[in-house]
Amino acid sequence: MVAPGKELTRAMNTELLSISELAKFSRVSRTALIHYDKAGLVKPIARGDNNYRHYSDGHIALVNLVRTLQHLGMSLKDITFVVQHRTPDSILKLFKEQIVNIDRDIVSLTNARKLMENMINVIGGIAAIDESKIYLEQLPAEHIFLGPDNDYSNGRTLNAALLDFYNWCKIYDSNMNLNYSAWGTFSADRLKRGDWVWPDKFYFNNPDGPDIKPEGLYATGYARGNYGDTDDLYRRLMAFIEQHKLKLIGPSFETYPLNEISVMDPSNYLIRASILVEQG
Repeated sequence: MVAPGKELTRAMNTELLSISELAKFSRVSRTALIHYDKAGLVKPIARGDNNYRHYSDGHIALVNLVRTLQHLGMSLKDITFVVQHRTPDSILKLFKEQIVNIDRDIVSLTNARKLMENMINVIGGIAAIDESKIYLEQLPAEHIFLGPDNDYSNGRTLNAALLDFYNWCKIYDSNMNLNYSAWGTFSADRLKRGDWVWPDKFYFNNPDGPDIKPEGLYATGYARGNYGDTDDLYRRLMAFIEQHKLKLIGPSFETYPLNEISVMDPSNYLIRASILVEQG
């Protein structure tokens, strides 16, 4: 433990602390301490002739408890009840309950961080691209979460297939983070037939996913447009593959690096499609 500084040592060796000293050592404002006093939460041990509040050094721990519980989302009313009725058993029970809540929040915040890191990588990765070009690039393997084959039978729509995917994800793992954007994949056979309207499968670009987007050589192109406006992009990609005598082994992976999260106009979303190929 780091030894207290001279000022802290001086104050804690005196009989009482002023409200300013308590504010400094407990890292809350004087206004907050006055509010705690009026709420009956942290009462001064004495008042001087000038009505100034004075506290014991034990109030530092009490204020730290109040501040911690506030940060955990408890109301001052509930904290006041806890403080005014505290016993070893009640505090032990409260702390155990709060640890459960903290662990739940850690999971939620960790998922939120991963989602934002994913979006940073996706959006940041397009800064230097030329949307008019087709790129041939060696890409590493990536973890994804890949859904089952989409069912378009009996007139079922793309939206119905997407809802199936989300429902399937919840059945697969009831705690799955569904905040990742859902993208589509097309098989090599579909691409060769020029059938790239509705994807074979949906996937999440989830770094904790159990499936793998394979490492390999990809032909990658970009286009502007709303969801599904990919016909011209795939035609350009297929022409590039033929021109450079590449072997299409598929599948393709679509992403939308710029979508409703970062762009106001849906017609200006940025579409990215990558097709797995081999040198001919």
